[in-house]
Amino acid sequence: MNEVQYWVNGRQGALVNAAERALQYGDGLFETIRVRHARPEYLARHMQRLSAGCERLKFPAMDWALIRQELVKLAGQQEDAVLKYILSRGVGGRGYQPGPELEVTRIASIHPLPRWTSDPEQNGVRTRICTTALATQPLLAGIKHLNRLEQVMARTEWDDADIVEGFMLDHDQRLIEATMSNVFIVHGRELLTPELSNCGVAGVMRSVILDLAATLGFKTRVQPLTLDDVRASQEVFICNSLAGVWPVVHIEGLGEFGIGRITRQLQVAMQADESEDNGNWYIT
Repeated sequence: MNEVQYWVNGRQGALVNAAERALQYGDGLFETIRVRHARPEYLARHMQRLSAGCERLKFPAMDWALIRQELVKLAGQQEDAVLKYILSRGVGGRGYQPGPELEVTRIASIHPLPRWTSDPEQNGVRTRICTTALATQPLLAGIKHLNRLEQVMARTEWDDADIVEGFMLDHDQRLIEATMSNVFIVHGRELLTPELSNCGVAGVMRSVILDLAATLGFKTRVQPLTLDDVRASQEVFICNSLAGVWPVVHIEGLGEFGIGRITRQLQVAMQADESEDNGNWYIT
């Protein structure tokens, strides 16, 4: 596909009401789903995170059967694509307090898969450390809400095409995530990923890797990490639902990293796994 297509509440079209709370206040959630062979990949996990976000933001009751049906139908129209799904709290008047009778607005769009200039999955990526820090807010930690200004500001920090991602820290200099992905490091046969109870997005692919690593016999730990931990690691990789697993071969200011055996094992295992996803999304 070459054109972006939009649907609002199940009807094709790109027009939304200017009073949408998603537009007025960023009052909403979204998921970015990889469509592979006309199926929404890891749909169960995406819906779990969406549901958790709705509960956290105290959205009105949702028709989850309808949402699942809509996502499956939209994915079925494309062989390979990106499906973005937004839930806005609805159309409301001025003021922060939501009205009692709001109806959630569903905004879906289908996009072409991104085209990467190199082969990052095989060759790895070069990265940097962002100066934009993530604010602490446990109430919003883990879920994928619409307020992404921290990531927007971080991504404006560089325009070097050779740098693919930027690592983001909190104000206590703990590593949290990258601008569009989660981070793993490898120590021995153990995978470590940052703890996200105060800020950051708990990615669907992050949960897939934590589960997959256990089946491969690797120990995993979710804990606070610093750049010193990254510097001392044998392997570093980033992940998200569209890219899968990308090895990190360079971090500006920290040095060079090799593409390690565990990273490669995870990539191979993910490509070979075509079973129905019955796993769970979780923050941890």
